[in-house]
Amino acid sequence: MRTVAAFTDTYRPTVNGVAYTVDAWRTVWRTRGGRMAVVYPEAEAYDPRENEFQVSSAPFPWYSGFRIGRPSIPNGLETPDIVHAHTPFTVGLAGRRLARRAGVPLVVSYHTPAREYASYLSERLDDPIGRVAERYERWFLEEADAIVAPSRTARERVDVDSTPVFVVSNGVDTDRFLPQEEATVERFRRRYDLPESPLVGYTGRHGHEKRIEELLDATAPLDVSVVIGGDGPARSTLERRVGDRSDVTFLGFLERSELPAFYTALDAFAFPSPIETEGLVALEAIACGTPVVAVDAGALSETVVDGRTGYHYPSGDLEAFRAALLRTLEERERLRTSCLERRSSLDVERSIDALESVYESVSTAARTLSR
Repeated sequence: MRTVAAFTDTYRPTVNGVAYTVDAWRTVWRTRGGRMAVVYPEAEAYDPRENEFQVSSAPFPWYSGFRIGRPSIPNGLETPDIVHAHTPFTVGLAGRRLARRAGVPLVVSYHTPAREYASYLSERLDDPIGRVAERYERWFLEEADAIVAPSRTARERVDVDSTPVFVVSNGVDTDRFLPQEEATVERFRRRYDLPESPLVGYTGRHGHEKRIEELLDATAPLDVSVVIGGDGPARSTLERRVGDRSDVTFLGFLERSELPAFYTALDAFAFPSPIETEGLVALEAIACGTPVVAVDAGALSETVVDGRTGYHYPSGDLEAFRAALLRTLEERERLRTSCLERRSSLDVERSIDALESVYESVSTAARTLSR
């Protein structure tokens, strides 16, 4: 197994799909006998483990909890066989510099379009900041020897001329994300005082672009309870929108260990975000046997399979959203069985198989060029 240095602008204790994916990939890579160092911005609430390297950082003023790391290569980092940059910003730039300095291949992941990050600097997504972000992103991707995208939809968004793009799902730790026993789910319900009525839920970052308000609006006339886990810049807006509704509960941040019970407790997981490159929380819900009602946009169009792991609805159509929720609730048991039949295809071990093939491809190409 090759020695890999992963550079990421977001990692523990930050809660998002990129941080979870980097951590899961590193864990599996190590169990297979490989070495994968992680370089990331320092955070007061997290002490680095073995082969994790912090770089000094500062708060990102427009997004609470996100930090900007210094674009430096930490002392003590072993020269790797491959550099893998999971994000294109300051820490990602340090990864690019290490790859060039060491003469090793650079692999870049396309987790989130740069324009989505730029939206936190300006509310207008078609403004100059967004266009600059897209040009910068294209430059960074073109610098790579290979690009990894988590879905076919994400691959189609990648705007490069010649760099090869591979589809590698983020994958799910199916040893962790599986249906929980009734007693475990009941303890979770009691801990958060959740009702026995049909539960529709969401967990993840509360970003404005996630359109969680559509979940609130779609469920308002339905006889269901809504539970929302996670946190983020849109939470206060969402809480004001809820007002005095008694059927909506904000759970706040959920520990990773609590998520399987959360998913299992739900009758349907709702995902209205149209900008996903894969939708890791949807995969986790499916692995726990919970069907997903998702907007028919972005990568969710392929992550969720109609009639098997849930149902889609057209973006912005609240009536269709309600209809998809009701249909999913009516077919809950059948969909649960179908979701569980797909568990093996979601396993992160399959993702690492594909990732290893990408690393082999760029290493072979590098050896060929050096002859």
